[in-house]
Amino acid sequence: MSRGMYYGNCFKRYLIQWKCTDPQRFLICRAIHGTIPRRASAINAGATEQIIERKPVRNIQDGPSLKDFLSPSIVDIPSEEPIPYIRDISGKNQKVYFDVYGCQMNVNDTDIIWSILKSHGYKHTQSLIDADIVLLITCSIRDNPEEKIWRKLELLRGLRNQRKRIAGSPVKIGLLGCMAERLKTKILEREKLVDVIAGPDSYKDLPRLLAVTDNETAVNVMLSLDETYADVTPVRLNQDSTAAFVSIMRGCDNMCTYCIVPFTRGRERSRPIESILDEVRQLSDQGVKEITLLGQNVNSYRDLSQSEFVLPANTETHLAKGFKTVYKNKKGGLRFSDLLDKVSLINPEIRIRFTSPHPKDFPDEVLHLIAERPNICKQIHLPAQSGNSVVLEKMRRGYTREAYLDLVYHIRDILPNVYLSSDFIAGFCGETEENFMETLSLIEKVKYHTAYLYAYSMREKTTAHRRYTDDVESHVKMDRLYRMVELYRKEAEQLNRAQIGQHQLVLVESESKRSNHNLQSRNDGNIKVVLPSATVPIAQHSTATRQIQIGDYVVVQIINANFLTLRGIPLYHSSIAEHSLNK
Repeated sequence: MSRGMYYGNCFKRYLIQWKCTDPQRFLICRAIHGTIPRRASAINAGATEQIIERKPVRNIQDGPSLKDFLSPSIVDIPSEEPIPYIRDISGKNQKVYFDVYGCQMNVNDTDIIWSILKSHGYKHTQSLIDADIVLLITCSIRDNPEEKIWRKLELLRGLRNQRKRIAGSPVKIGLLGCMAERLKTKILEREKLVDVIAGPDSYKDLPRLLAVTDNETAVNVMLSLDETYADVTPVRLNQDSTAAFVSIMRGCDNMCTYCIVPFTRGRERSRPIESILDEVRQLSDQGVKEITLLGQNVNSYRDLSQSEFVLPANTETHLAKGFKTVYKNKKGGLRFSDLLDKVSLINPEIRIRFTSPHPKDFPDEVLHLIAERPNICKQIHLPAQSGNSVVLEKMRRGYTREAYLDLVYHIRDILPNVYLSSDFIAGFCGETEENFMETLSLIEKVKYHTAYLYAYSMREKTTAHRRYTDDVESHVKMDRLYRMVELYRKEAEQLNRAQIGQHQLVLVESESKRSNHNLQSRNDGNIKVVLPSATVPIAQHSTATRQIQIGDYVVVQIINANFLTLRGIPLYHSSIAEHSLNK
């Protein structure tokens, strides 16, 4: 035995003997920890009462330290530094400015972040100049959004240095979301550009991270297998909005070769259905008129939170015909159709949308439910990505061109007037001109009301980055993107002009950005409809009138259209139920 181990054992035996033979010290320690026996010694009763009177101290930092258990004569213990994870994490009315990039999930995440920070004493500001803390909620799906964020960080560094010179207290900068998870190392190498780096699953840790950033960058980018923020009620930054987002699941298991999402947001996990329904009820009580259910793969929702939701072992997920997955078929639980059914019944006058789905997860029960419920919008996002089966196989999409078209025809059989939207990528690895021409022919054949079109941007960590070469030259990608955009706009304008003369129910969202005399609204297909601000009858056959207000449902007659927008004349106030009966 070494000399260190020998003296260590001697010291340990001494402490044990000293603790057991010193009753006064023993009672003090037990009183501090709240474990005094009910029948205390009469000799020490007075001392015990004095100790018990001091017990209400609740702060861990004010609790006993090692000094309370050792005699000063044994060893000289230096004073302790405060431990970061138990220090005061109150916001102390510091003002937070949010800068949000990317998808609707980031908008919803911002509401979750604000809810967490607000509960810790932070304040919200819409002025960058007044902010004590600037939080960037970032997107990493393509290169262009990341470049914007790098430029914004350089701008913020100048603001922080200026604030430090003038006021002596610099602005804290936080980088949150997908980019924080993907590029944490590169960000740390950039000479203190940010004070906080937090991934999508670590927002609950933000109060602590913001409290320990004085001397070093605070980082938490751990991905979780179960974090859904079901126990956090989002606080909307825009309380006046008629629409709201509700996150129902997070992550993605599809592992498409081009996509970074599984590596920045982790595996799929779904919120318990009751927490979702509670949030929808709260939004209904607040007067929200449109709710969008969100998820990276929203229609793969599967709640296993309660035993009664687990179906027999042989009950598998229903995929659309001709589609497959890279993982084993999942079994049991409440599915997306069950959730959509329950959400749509909470308030029949709230429009329900959902995004972003995967084409494989459109079984007939979902399609028939959309057809049956007037308040579930007849608009489906059906991301194709490519119109060529070889490219789709390389992308690991799980379907062929033919299977995708069969699904489109099947959807239109059940929902004849459905509005379809899609995503397409130009210039994926190995894509030839012949491959691309099939993408153009798919756009022409399906005819989408809305499309999100991008040139391919290779992302590190993805399967494509490991296996393929980004061999389509940039100018070729941009040329193909331009041709896609031109074709889509032509087809979309034809679809929109075909609606001229129709009577449509629209939800008024806001004043028009171009004129105070016009209002902006959206129809069932999520197409923007501009209408004049006016006084119209309160019902179809009523003589009483009322001014159109934000949040109203109004029936309009479409009089003009381009590829992006419809123009309408307001006819009368209505509701979802009334309009569905009058069709």
